[in-house]
Amino acid sequence: MRYRILGPLSVTVDGHDVTVTAGRDRIVLAMLLLHPGRVLGVGVLAEAVWGADPPATARGQLQTCVSRLRRILPPGAIRTDPAGYRIDAGPDDLDVAAFDRLVAGARSADDPGAARRAYTQALDLWRGPSLAETESEAVRGAGVMLDERCLAATEEWAELELGAGNGPEMAVVLAGLVERYPLRERLRGQLMTALYRSGRQADALAEFRRARQVLRDDLGIEPGAELQRLHQAILAGEVPAAEKVAEEKVRCLPRTVGDFTGREATVRRLVTAIEAADDSRPVVAVIDGMAGSGKTTLALHVAALLGERYPDAHLFVDLHGHSAERPLEPAAALLVLLRQLGVAAERIPPELVDRVGMWRTELARRRVLVLFDNAASSAQLSDLLPTAPGSLALVTGRRRLIGLDGVHPESLAVLPHAEAVALLARIVGDRVDAEPEAAAEVARRCGGLPLAVRLAGSRLAHRPRWRVADLVRRLGESALPELAAEDRSVASAFAVSYSQLPDPVQRVFRLLGLCPGTEFDALAAAALSGLELDRARDVLDDLVDVNLVDEPEPGVYRMHDLLREFAAVLAAEIAPAERAEALRGVLDQQLQAVAATNLSVYREVLERDIGALTPLRPDLLEAVGDPRDRIERERTHLGAYVEAAAAVPELAGYAWRLPRAAWRHLYHRAYLDDVHSLHEQALAVLERDGDRAATATMLNYLASVHCRRSRNDEAVPLLQRCIEICRELGDRDGLGRAMANLAMVHHESGRWAESIEVALGVRRLGRARHNHNELNALANGYQRIGDEREALRYHRLRLMAQWEIRDLARIGDSLVNIAVLKHRLGLVDVAAAIRQMRVSRRLIQRAGYPHGQAETEHELALLLAADGQLTEAVAGHWRAIEFAEQAHNREQESRFCHGLGRTYRLSGDDVAARAMFERSLRLGRQARMPYRIALAQAALGDCLTAGDPDEARRLLGLARAGLAALGAPELRDVEKLLAQVGGEDHLRSGSGGETIRA
Repeated sequence: MRYRILGPLSVTVDGHDVTVTAGRDRIVLAMLLLHPGRVLGVGVLAEAVWGADPPATARGQLQTCVSRLRRILPPGAIRTDPAGYRIDAGPDDLDVAAFDRLVAGARSADDPGAARRAYTQALDLWRGPSLAETESEAVRGAGVMLDERCLAATEEWAELELGAGNGPEMAVVLAGLVERYPLRERLRGQLMTALYRSGRQADALAEFRRARQVLRDDLGIEPGAELQRLHQAILAGEVPAAEKVAEEKVRCLPRTVGDFTGREATVRRLVTAIEAADDSRPVVAVIDGMAGSGKTTLALHVAALLGERYPDAHLFVDLHGHSAERPLEPAAALLVLLRQLGVAAERIPPELVDRVGMWRTELARRRVLVLFDNAASSAQLSDLLPTAPGSLALVTGRRRLIGLDGVHPESLAVLPHAEAVALLARIVGDRVDAEPEAAAEVARRCGGLPLAVRLAGSRLAHRPRWRVADLVRRLGESALPELAAEDRSVASAFAVSYSQLPDPVQRVFRLLGLCPGTEFDALAAAALSGLELDRARDVLDDLVDVNLVDEPEPGVYRMHDLLREFAAVLAAEIAPAERAEALRGVLDQQLQAVAATNLSVYREVLERDIGALTPLRPDLLEAVGDPRDRIERERTHLGAYVEAAAAVPELAGYAWRLPRAAWRHLYHRAYLDDVHSLHEQALAVLERDGDRAATATMLNYLASVHCRRSRNDEAVPLLQRCIEICRELGDRDGLGRAMANLAMVHHESGRWAESIEVALGVRRLGRARHNHNELNALANGYQRIGDEREALRYHRLRLMAQWEIRDLARIGDSLVNIAVLKHRLGLVDVAAAIRQMRVSRRLIQRAGYPHGQAETEHELALLLAADGQLTEAVAGHWRAIEFAEQAHNREQESRFCHGLGRTYRLSGDDVAARAMFERSLRLGRQARMPYRIALAQAALGDCLTAGDPDEARRLLGLARAGLAALGAPELRDVEKLLAQVGGEDHLRSGSGGETIRA
């Protein structure tokens, strides 16, 4: 299969020429072959066939053209894509691809003879004017560009032939070329040289006169400086024999910084990609990044590393894409570049299309590196990028230039912290080493942004009496004003990017300055701005494209710290009413999404506490998806939302409603630090505003964290204060919930009788449904004092209550306790209890309840140990302990270590058992829990009865005293052990237990 477009369009299939007769078919095939491997849209093809005004039936007619072509071409030659059509053709199939490959080989060859041969093979493929017979302006224009490439290669080949001493032969060849292309001065000069070197000086001078006459008549200009210099040399007889004139090397890049720091991986990636690129086409690398990220510095560094690969010229043009000036027009940019190449101003044509042709002609015979700095758009570059092989274009810009095909993109992030500190040290010197902590804080306040680090370093470098800590103090909470030097500042760089945004995008950017937290999503942007969700996504995409917003993972956005400060400054200028309305929108959206994590029945309880949950934007709530996934992403930002709400008096209600709505998910997932900090924040706001009812609610839920963490002495005063407020307000339901929680705290503290009394008091209140902690307290309390049948009754009551509201976590929790008690009472055997426990575990796992998972693993491990499955039991104990460690629950951890110690004893590993009992004792003391202390002492004493009876008697005596004070049923077992080791004195004395002081 062979396609030929370097001349008339020609197709060969299986060695036979195939005629494409229909004019439109030829145009379609030619367009596809001009862009091999690329999909051409129907619109592009239609314009090539019919011009700017295609008929309404264009799509159908093009489909007919493609069908006809497919009938004469091999199967699969033309492929259909949703966006259009494409044809795949490589160097073995397409003459122009083979031409480019041969020319690239010639240009890179070290041996002039090999280069001449490669050029000859390439030029043999050129059969005349390319695609000239095709009735399409677009195709004929592309043909002209193909001929231009061939002519450039011809001139390069001619230069080599002349350098090889082939003057007489080349005089004949060049005379024919000059006759066909009389305005090409380089060909004319080569002909003059060939004539001179053939001993025909007079003919060479006559050729110059003909050239002058043609240029004057056709263009109204004189021959160029190079041709005139050659004329003078011929007159003087000073043309070197068979020696190529070396061209002056052009070096126009700005100076590189001497303190370039870091970016090793980025530099390596760029250099590797450029060096490995196909040498048959130009290489384009595009570096984008936010203002001040060091794009130009990086590009200059890469240019310095690769400069020797491009010996002929190093060019630079600032395209002013993001500056106070208007973006440079392509024609103006070409003027700069052509002048850098030494083209006389009078030779540069005024029209853009002519300048593009001249630019590409100049590059065709050189290996050039061009740095296009500060590009505004892909469109600005379309006429500027090199098209001939052997050149490198480095492009920098703040916008992601996704409209450029076949480029090597590199999005530049800020410097890692260590590299930012290293850059500061390169600028400032020894003061950084002398104050490492202050230097690290400067780098942090600069957010790793190279421009910011450089400006901060410059301030220090020019103030030798300043310490680094002085600059830290000046940066304070607002760094932007300090990050400025002369006409450069971070804020002004940001302002240019911002000013170039469309008004609607500017508005969203300003409003993002109000968004709490460091990350946000399209829901937050829509809530702030009032935009539809899809439109908000589009705007965020626009901001990402210009590097004012980052998208670290799909759908999650963030702003650099300094950009966020810049946006906040802009937001401060918004009218107060609009600011409050925007903030209300995002606070409400967050509240509604968080509240959605509550089961429907708990939503009723939630609305009883915080009021009706009527969303301001129902459409955004519907778009949340799984609210549990979203709260996991937003969890670390909730404190910022509370702080933002607290700062606006009319929005302060969100400051406590949001923590209350988040409580259930955070508490059940054991995010206790988050629960604690959010509720402390909320309480501070409520006490400031004097909201007593909401204060009682927050006190109750804050106490739950202390109870979970075994800080019962901190939980009790909070609950007592809550109870006091509820009694003052006549809130029986809130009173009952607080009393039920107080009963649980008493239980965890080992005050079981007091716990039962308070819980029974809750029952007498006749409270509303949904909170059944009093049933839990009663069941656990009766179990601790040895009345396991009564305990079983209350666990069953609790199970029925939880089943009514379909709370899987609590149902699983109740089933665990019921299985344990039924086994202890002999109502089921151990195998049945294990089966029930595994069912419970699945329920609790489905509910996402880590606390319940820990309890289930612990109780299941004890049952497995009782059944002799010791290896599996030990693994289960360790899983339970891991849950407790993650939740910082010392009561659980102490209890679980005690259980693991018992299992180790059953397995005969007394050393491991003793270590676990000692750990349980230590944790019990930390948690100030007499019951856990006494049980650990008893277990340790039991371990030591054979090896150290004196220590065993001491520990058992302490345990007996502690359990006696609590009225615990385990007392009888400890007394039996004590009697066995001769501890009668301890039995008579009844003293020696540890005292837990407040």
